[in-house]
Amino acid sequence: MAAFALLCKCTRTPRRAALSNVSLGMGRPVIVEGRNVVKRYGSLLAVNDVDFSILDGEGFGFLGPNGAGKTSVMRMIQRLSPLTSGSIVVDGKTAGVDDRNIKSILGVAPQDESLDDDLTVLQNLTVYADYFGIPSKSALDKAESLLNFFELNAKRDEKIRSLSGGMRRRLLIARALVNDPKILILDEPTTGLDPQARMVIWEKLESLHRQGVTLILTTHYMEEAARLCGRVAIMDMGKIIALGHPATLVEERLGSVAAELHTDEEMADTAGKAMKDLGVTFEKTGSRYLIFHPPDTALEKLKQLGTVTVRRPTLEDLFIHLTGRGLAGGG
Repeated sequence: MAAFALLCKCTRTPRRAALSNVSLGMGRPVIVEGRNVVKRYGSLLAVNDVDFSILDGEGFGFLGPNGAGKTSVMRMIQRLSPLTSGSIVVDGKTAGVDDRNIKSILGVAPQDESLDDDLTVLQNLTVYADYFGIPSKSALDKAESLLNFFELNAKRDEKIRSLSGGMRRRLLIARALVNDPKILILDEPTTGLDPQARMVIWEKLESLHRQGVTLILTTHYMEEAARLCGRVAIMDMGKIIALGHPATLVEERLGSVAAELHTDEEMADTAGKAMKDLGVTFEKTGSRYLIFHPPDTALEKLKQLGTVTVRRPTLEDLFIHLTGRGLAGGG
């Protein structure tokens, strides 16, 4: 179902159920599939023989620390970068063979802003529509509908420089929908925005997603991944090292309880030795120790070494546990 038709409140039945109702057993077809995907930049192996399948109407995230390979995968799907080897098929079209038709069904909202400061808000959409050969009247209708959907109509005749950061991001996503894409690709869609602006964008993306638009994104915000992604592929050093629903991955790998131990420098070595003696699973970042599956007996002993906070594990914790590094943009 075309994104623009959805914005015009098309009455056809949505392809997509609620965001939380994501399952590989729902019978939806695969819309993007990668097999044995390899990407090299000279001697650098950026993507190392990965497989992935993204379902039609799914929210799917490629996540990982800097240099993990996720951006390289996204660029190959977008046809901005050729594969070194392997295959990617997008909606039945083979990358490297049918790139023009692949690009025609994609909408891309890059992390770096690429709006034209010399044009008005409305013109940024209508001029972009011309690249796809959309007739002027249809382009104007689509642009106005998108501006209404993203709550930007009041700014339609203003130049880009007058917009806030959140408005610019919304306009960038609106522009990505001008060609009625089947798949919307988002690279760090809310990076650098305040919480209120981020929430507005999440709500708009969720609305599109519920109505059937496939979302593929990278993000370093755990809450964003949890809200927009039914599944995530966690990458590190060019490999997919975990794949599944964000909350399920955290529960399976880290359990339901984690503890943070904060010590001063003088106690750091003592704390590390104590945790090894206790046999607990932990990661150290600076003066903080992160302990997974801590038994009550261990917690009591840890309290003698510093300040202990007990909480639920997060996706960020999982990244540190799997990669030894925090979740970050880029790569």
